[in-house]
Amino acid sequence: MKDVYAELRNAVQAGEEEKVKELITQTLDGGTPPVEIIEKGLRPAMEEVGKKFETLEIFLPEMIMAADTMAAGVELLQPHMSVDDTSKNLGTVVIGTVQGDVHRIGKDIVRIMLEGSGFKVFDMGHDVPDEAFIQKIKEVKPRVLGLSTLMTTTMQNIPRVIEGIKAENIRKDVRIIVGGAPVLPEWADAVGADGYGKTAVDAVNITKKFSR
Repeated sequence: MKDVYAELRNAVQAGEEEKVKELITQTLDGGTPPVEIIEKGLRPAMEEVGKKFETLEIFLPEMIMAADTMAAGVELLQPHMSVDDTSKNLGTVVIGTVQGDVHRIGKDIVRIMLEGSGFKVFDMGHDVPDEAFIQKIKEVKPRVLGLSTLMTTTMQNIPRVIEGIKAENIRKDVRIIVGGAPVLPEWADAVGADGYGKTAVDAVNITKKFSR
């Protein structure tokens, strides 16, 4: 299976959508859980793309091409991931990628898995202004806010959002989970987040804990 994941990572980075779909279908047919395909194939591919973008080895068109290719793969996996009883409502979650960061795939995976687990999710998208997060919290009153970043240059926008929420006196009303390639648990704790998700699975498990 290791070779298949290597092929999958290469195909995502090259923007080979049909190849990605073919490999995913092949792997699913072999009985591999969709979450494993994401964690060992798709997510590492986009982390590598993010690193190359930061170091100017690739540019925005190549990154968008890879992201769109991975999105097609995630879409193919989505029906196989929604295995929980989605008639139950575990609570409301707001998620988004912070301002200045155009990465969305990791956040999209978390959204899909949360929805499949029974959460109502408001996805703010990517490059989200601080004030938009604050207004959405006031509007829908989520139990959890998920903040994502894949770039070291934008990760400092996470504590800025948190401070903005504190300034509006609504910090006690929402739990904040952070994640993304440059984020570490010690940093998340230092900036005042309630939780840190290294993977989409981690993020969902922490959200479930906070929803109890």
